[in-house]
Parts: sequence; C-alpha cells; structure tokens
Amino acid sequence: MERIYLDHAATTPVRAEAREAMASVQERLFGNPSSIHSWGREASAALEQARADCAGALGAAAGDVYFVRGGTESDNLAVLGRVAMLRADGHRPPVAVTRVEHKAVLDAAHHATAREAGRLTLLEVGRDGTLDLDALDAAVARGPSVVSIMWVNNETGMVLPVPEIAERLAGTDATVHTDAVQAVGKVPVRLDDVPLDLLTVTGHKIYGPKGTGLLFVRGGTEIAPLLHGGGQERGLRPGTEDVSGAVGMATALRLAVEEQEEESRRLEALRVELETELGVRHSGLRVNAGNAPRAPHVSSLAIPGIDGQALLMSLDLQGIAASGGSACNSGAAAASHVISALYGRHDSHATVRLSLGRSTTDVEVERAVDVLSEIISKLGGPEAT
Repeated sequence: MERIYLDHAATTPVRAEAREAMASVQERLFGNPSSIHSWGREASAALEQARADCAGALGAAAGDVYFVRGGTESDNLAVLGRVAMLRADGHRPPVAVTRVEHKAVLDAAHHATAREAGRLTLLEVGRDGTLDLDALDAAVARGPSVVSIMWVNNETGMVLPVPEIAERLAGTDATVHTDAVQAVGKVPVRLDDVPLDLLTVTGHKIYGPKGTGLLFVRGGTEIAPLLHGGGQERGLRPGTEDVSGAVGMATALRLAVEEQEEESRRLEALRVELETELGVRHSGLRVNAGNAPRAPHVSSLAIPGIDGQALLMSLDLQGIAASGGSACNSGAAAASHVISALYGRHDSHATVRLSLGRSTTDVEVERAVDVLSEIISKLGGPEAT
C-alpha cells in the first residue's frame, strides 16, 4: 500500500537543497560564530549570509531578522517581549488577538495580561474571514498596545486581512505582529509592502529543518529578551547560533518564495478538485471557512454523524496522513478552538484537515477522495450520492 502524506500544514519534509546546504556547513563550518579566530569568522559569515538571504526573501533589512528556535518561540518573543518592553517604559499595554490564533499566540497573550482584567481583547472572526474592527479600534485606542493577527489560519487555511490591518494601524501606538508560519510560500508576503512591526516564520513548514525560525523586528521596535546570557542575536536571543539550521531555513525560505506563485496555482487546483469531488459524493459535507479567502494548501472538512478520531485512525490504516486540526493539539480530546470560534462550541461535526504540498499529485488526491468517501460511508456519515 503506497502511503499518501496530506499533513503538510503540520510539518514538511526537508527539501534536498536545504539538506545539502546544511551538510556543507556541518562538514566545513563547525566553528562558533562568536569566536574571533578564522573558524568562528567563517561560521559568522555563513550565518550573516543566511540572515541576508532570509531578509531578501521577505523584503526586509538584514538587520531586522533575528534567528530563533521555531515558530512558537518567535510568537512568544514577539508578544511577551514587546509587552515587557512597553511595561518597562511605564505603560500597561492592552493586547488584541483573534480567537482563531495559534495557541503560541493565544497562550502568550493570556499570560501577558493574566493579572490585568480587561487588557486582553479576543477579536471575533467571521466565517468569511472578516474581523471585528470596532473591537480592534477600541483596544488600540487605550494607548500603546500589542496586536497579533495570523496571516493564514493553520487549521482552515483562512487568509486574514493582515495587510489591511497593518495599514489601518500604521501611525497609531499599536505594535502589529503576524504569525506568517502558514503564509510564507503560499501567499505573497513582502515586508517592504506591508507596514508590519513583527513577523514570525518557521523552517519546518516550508521544507526546512525543524527547530529553526526567525522573528522580523522592524527597526525602531524594541523587544525585551525572554532568555538571558551570551548576548547572541544582538542580545535578543542568546545562545550559540545553529549556523547550519539557519542556512537550511534560509535556503528553504528563498526557494519557497521563488516558487510561491506557480506552486500555489497547482495546489489550489488540487484542493478545488478534492473539495468538489467530495462535495458531489457527500452533500452533507461542509468546507470550514469555505466562503473566506483561503491559502491554497489547506482543506478543512466538517462531516456530520461520525467520530473524528475514528475517521483519522481509519485514514491512517489506509496509509493516508491527515489531521483533525492543528497538529500541536492532536492529542487533545477537546474540540478545536478554531472551529468552535467559527461555528460555536456545540458544533458536532467531525473535522479532518487535508493539507497539500510539493509532493502531492493528482493521483494521490483521487485516491484520497476515494478512500475518504468510503470511510465516511462506513462510519455512518452522509451517504455517497
């Protein structure tokens, strides 16, 4: 049985170009980039080239890119670090995030405002991708604030209006961050076009190595470090840098951006094929956030009358990797907070997320449709037409 991987929103395999770039660094440039001898200088040069490559891919200045150890750390550093800096300046900054954010942002926002009732605003998001702008305006009207709105939702693929929000808040006292983990390589992301203050990227969603990431910090935006000791990354993220990881992520990021337009068209065609065929066979299916602008690689399907865990296990037994939502919460029995925010806490549909990638083919999508349709019928879902 040939296995089919349809969980690219959870993680992606490391592409050959990134592996080769990392291997070259590991073989030749093992020095500590903080050391002043030739081994250290060579490693430092490779690290700075990776920084420049990441910046170029994003339309940013190299000095605004900081390497961290993944998307969760980057999100936490953005939200908690900015709140801490504003507090150090004597402010009590409110924080505004959407209800559909990744837990790395949601939990950081709750932590940042835990002892300050009323300082956290959870923005409602419509099923069509619209935001409660009145609540956003009210939140940032109280002085210096922190706003974090993800560019592409990791569970539904919904594209949120981040460029418009950034423009709306430009010139205010709000610091605007976006988690662009699912956006980079899927939709155009250019920091020379969008006036964001902070942006998060991780390597393992774009065919780079796990444990790599970056935080873009626009010049003039001050962030307090969460870790202390060493002074690396200009004091914002201490600890000996992973040079090979940075080079691997930079390679993957550059290629993801270069290939984005063509690959996005291909993936969208596959996603439309998948959803259309399943919709024809099972009229009771719902495409979550189906009326919203969506990134091309994620299809979140809600199916009435069946058990979600049984569905995922059945798919796995048939050699198909899928998810019930965010892989970060895959072990939890509770309903997805994203689906609950969009459809209510009592929504009883089982949800399956099928996320497509570079290796996904027409043949794989056709087989996935056949297998999923058969499983839905066997588990008591809407009968095939």
